Amino acid sequence: MFGFVTGASSGVGEAFAAVLAASGWDLAITARRGDRLRALAGRLADEHGVRMQTHVADLTDPGDLAGLEQVIAAAGPDLLVNNAGFAGYREFCQVDPTVISDLVAVHVTAVTRLARAAAPAMVERGSGAIINVASLLAFSGTLPAPPLPYRAVYAAAKAFQLTFTQALAGELAGTGVQVQACCPGLVDTEFHALAGRDLSAAPFPVMRPGEVVAAALAGLRLGETICVPGLGDPPMIDAVSQAQQVLFRTAVSSPLADRYGKDQGT
Repeated sequence: MFGFVTGASSGVGEAFAAVLAASGWDLAITARRGDRLRALAGRLADEHGVRMQTHVADLTDPGDLAGLEQVIAAAGPDLLVNNAGFAGYREFCQVDPTVISDLVAVHVTAVTRLARAAAPAMVERGSGAIINVASLLAFSGTLPAPPLPYRAVYAAAKAFQLTFTQALAGELAGTGVQVQACCPGLVDTEFHALAGRDLSAAPFPVMRPGEVVAAALAGLRLGETICVPGLGDPPMIDAVSQAQQVLFRTAVSSPLADRYGKDQGT
């Protein structure tokens, strides 16, 4: 089996690579930090006797992204893990426009295009899986900041990943290809330190990267399109999806609501 993991130089991506290699998977791993990437590849190859490829790439760079697309399309992986990401937490009126562009490039453009590069071979083969590592913040749009971080663009990008995954999973139903959005809460990685957040006083439980990976892979075996590692009541996910469907079907089949009529004035 052959897998491709983005953002593999640390955190959840590194844990995905370690768990898969321990299970005998040959891997291609990518990240910006080549020294870490090569060290990880060498260690996993030595420990588990698997074949490792490294691709140093910056997903905000169009040329690097195009190169990874070609690698994935040619390799036809059995599993693609779209894990790369960063937070860019800041009040919206203060966030640098370049950070906004980079957030969209990594969390939206790269996730979509790499999935597009991987999916055709999977469909033709009749098997494969794509895991998009999203976030519990995809569900957080109506919650206040603080105590949650200022996150308008990040949370919106993760909500994109969630909807993209749901729609793509529906489109690929019956092909043998699974698509999952894994939505962890707080995870003990460099991600938060780089965003300037100290988890030592976090008001919520903090998971380890390996726990997130274990949940995502178990979720694939269970056929879950949305995997929420900290949720002990899976029907809650179905309830959210059903509520969205009811809202959509009710609104799309109804005329203009009375409160928006001309008689309300402007």
